[in-house]
Amino acid sequence: MFAQKVMLKTVPPFSFDLSAKIFSHGDKQIRTYEDGKFAQLIRVDGKLVHVGLTSKGTLDKPKLQAELTSNEPLSAAENENAQKIINLLFNLDFDSAVFYKTAQKDPIMTKITQRLRGLRSPTTQTVYEALVDSIAEQQISLKVANSLERKIIKKFGDTLNVSGTVYYEYPTPQQIAEGTFEELRSCGLSQRKTEYIHQISTLIAEGKLDLEKFKKYKNPDEIIKEMDDLKGVGVWTAELTMLRSMQKWDAFPADDLGLRRTIANYYRNGKKIKSTEARKIAEPWGKWKGLAAYYLVVAETLEITV
Repeated sequence: MFAQKVMLKTVPPFSFDLSAKIFSHGDKQIRTYEDGKFAQLIRVDGKLVHVGLTSKGTLDKPKLQAELTSNEPLSAAENENAQKIINLLFNLDFDSAVFYKTAQKDPIMTKITQRLRGLRSPTTQTVYEALVDSIAEQQISLKVANSLERKIIKKFGDTLNVSGTVYYEYPTPQQIAEGTFEELRSCGLSQRKTEYIHQISTLIAEGKLDLEKFKKYKNPDEIIKEMDDLKGVGVWTAELTMLRSMQKWDAFPADDLGLRRTIANYYRNGKKIKSTEARKIAEPWGKWKGLAAYYLVVAETLEITV
């Protein structure tokens, strides 16, 4: 094995602990955060690279150290690309100042951003990963969905053995497309979800669908319109995918029952609200609606009161 350490800079403020805490209960063979270290297997120009990430800085002077481990040495270009992927995973170059300034229009959001200062929303390495996970999560609990996602990764993903531990990388569309329908179904997915994921994977593998192109779109409505043409993908799934993989912070999945419950807890004393009211509450957040929603979810998870 070949290992090398690199230092990564990030735009302050950045709280590595707050940003990585969401992965603290993750599968150690896939992605986890434990004892101040984040670990995940990534794919760099076709090579599998295990990333161990730790903080060496402070909230206002952040600096991260990444240990990159692979079966063969990384070239200078591959090393650079690995750093770009890590940057993407935690949005290290995102300047939260504008978001925090907009949040000042909302007293509740102001208090939450103050308590969660430096929090970054994670981004998946590919749009495909976010879309598959979002489809898997349709109309079931997040806990159950996470179990299904782990099974998919371990069923189809490539592996890398590092110091006796086998780590799994998220499968490519080609890997799932080459698998049988029954193999994918055996991960616990419903018949329809299996059809959706297998069909989308096949379209990408055959070069008939390019999900990465959506990152370049300026208008979220255009993304939703095109993604809505995919079987099994509706507005909620498209909005969730945009937030998780495209850095489209204005995407706001108001139809999500869990998100509406969270918003209601902070803004309506727990009284149930409809999607129209959720959107009204979110208006002061401007183009940061989706990011603000993520802050609310994290705040509730950490039991932050305002």
